Amino acid sequence: MRILIVDDEPAMHDSYRRSFAPTGHADAGALDAMAAELFGDDDDAPADTAPAMDFALTHAMQGLDGVAAIEKAIIDGDPFAVAFIDVRMPPGIDGKETATRIRALDPDINLVIVTGYSDFSPVEISKAAGPADKIFYIAKPFEVAEVTQTATALAHRWQVDRELAATRAALAEKILILEEQGLELAANESKAVHIANHDSLTEAPNRLAFLRTLAEKARGNDSFATAMVDLDRFKLVNDTLGHLAGDDLIRQICAVLQSSIPEGGMVARLGGDEFGLLFDSPGEQAACMACERLIKACSATFKIFGHSVQCGASAGFVFVEAGEKHDPVDVMRRADLALNDAKHSGRGVVRVFDDSMDESIRFRRRIEGGLGKSIEKGELSLVYQPIVAREGLEVIGFEALLRWNTEEFGPVSPSMFIPIAEESNLIHELGNWVLGEALKELKDWPGQYVSVNFSPRQFRRPNFIGHILECVQRAGVEPNRVQIEITETAIFDDADRAAETLYRLRQMGFRIALDDFGTGYSSLYNIRKFALDCLKIDRSFIDGMGRERESAAIVHSIIHLGRALGLGVIAEGVETDAQVMALRAAGASHLQGYYFSRPVDADIARAMALARFIPDPSGIEEEYLEPELGNGTRG
Repeated sequence: MRILIVDDEPAMHDSYRRSFAPTGHADAGALDAMAAELFGDDDDAPADTAPAMDFALTHAMQGLDGVAAIEKAIIDGDPFAVAFIDVRMPPGIDGKETATRIRALDPDINLVIVTGYSDFSPVEISKAAGPADKIFYIAKPFEVAEVTQTATALAHRWQVDRELAATRAALAEKILILEEQGLELAANESKAVHIANHDSLTEAPNRLAFLRTLAEKARGNDSFATAMVDLDRFKLVNDTLGHLAGDDLIRQICAVLQSSIPEGGMVARLGGDEFGLLFDSPGEQAACMACERLIKACSATFKIFGHSVQCGASAGFVFVEAGEKHDPVDVMRRADLALNDAKHSGRGVVRVFDDSMDESIRFRRRIEGGLGKSIEKGELSLVYQPIVAREGLEVIGFEALLRWNTEEFGPVSPSMFIPIAEESNLIHELGNWVLGEALKELKDWPGQYVSVNFSPRQFRRPNFIGHILECVQRAGVEPNRVQIEITETAIFDDADRAAETLYRLRQMGFRIALDDFGTGYSSLYNIRKFALDCLKIDRSFIDGMGRERESAAIVHSIIHLGRALGLGVIAEGVETDAQVMALRAAGASHLQGYYFSRPVDADIARAMALARFIPDPSGIEEEYLEPELGNGTRG
């Protein structure tokens, strides 16, 4: 332990040397008693447990020398524990000034003022070189024990103070680390909360955040509107330009909605191409106008990776009156029902929820539930409508049409249950049943083909070709006696894949008919790209021939186009003599419609097939014909 002695008398330095010489002291008890009197005593600790201490003395004859020694010790990193300072040290600075300067350099050192006579009072020295608990006084002449015990006690205290300071510094560092970790944890928690409540693609609130905000709104007292927005034909963008382009379009649409929604409103991405909107509104009409403005803003051309994409959207909303309390999940359900109605009504429209939509959904669910059991209960049947050649009215094939007669609802129109089946996996089960029944009946015909409609969902099945071929082979029927009817909608979603599928089917011998021709998106393109045998002119054009010049012109154009490309042309929905004559004159290769026969049961169709010709369509007895349920509806 280092001790500094500052005194101008050489004799005093000798006294200090003798005092701190490493010799034993007989009066250790007296020293301990003096330490206890000066610095306090621990009654529980034995008096003889204080460790012996070695001291290294440094001597300075003047105050400035002592200050220099302190400064050097600090620089060397080996500071003094105690300094004994004389008060009078002429001709240099006195003890008060020395103590003051030393304290300024080393605030932790313990100072002991040693003097026989002083010009300064202890209070004055303490004020200059304090604090008071680090400055002490010994009078000259001093006892050896007094000096050594004071040095020992102060040195122990200095050591404890340093250890305590080191512990406090380490503790402060730990606290700082903990504070930094706390801040990091808070930042991570904030980030996790953000991720949990926001869509990663658009950074807009997600379904969870939307539902939470809606719940808060529903508990409030203000009127508001909740809307669901869905993009029109979004799948086409993904299929033609890729999913990255689809993501870019989603981001752009989200930005448009956020900039167009009424002030204070919320735009959330609920998933896919569906968005949820929440905004205050004074009334239902105002909410409807706001939604229409939003849909109009979305109906624009967007630049996607250098391509111009025409976008559109549909919306459904529900208005909540002020003070009404609603379950937020039910509010979203109603807005979603309104959106479904908007999508079924046409693209680019806005629909507000009303109770009839709820009843319609419940009815649709009952229909779907009954449809799932229809095969098991034997409620399904097939009827057949003949397809005749233009010359001679020879029956060359039949279109198979599905009918459903239920115990609960009676006969259900295909226009009702087919879309419901198409929206679920039931369409595959029904389609398999239709194909199997039609192939069974086909074996009893002398040579005609059967034409079976396939929905877009069936056509997109990965194993579509293999499934059709397996069914035909199992039934023992040649593929050229089966005509696959599809619409342009079925092949438009993925034109390349559709072209490959149709080519392979045609190579196997199947006949391919493009149904409802003239109502699709790009008819001329489809004819050129796909392997087809014939076109079926949509019945709406046939029906309008006698009233609209445009319909007649379209029919003639389709017939001429088909003949030029070497394709057969079947005119559906033929009902009058005038239509028959006009279509024959125009060059339609085949005719189909009520004029020749309504869809009939299998036994009547079998008789027609065996007869091969229809000499007088008006002579078929009505009692054998099926009640009118809607001609030509796909099964």
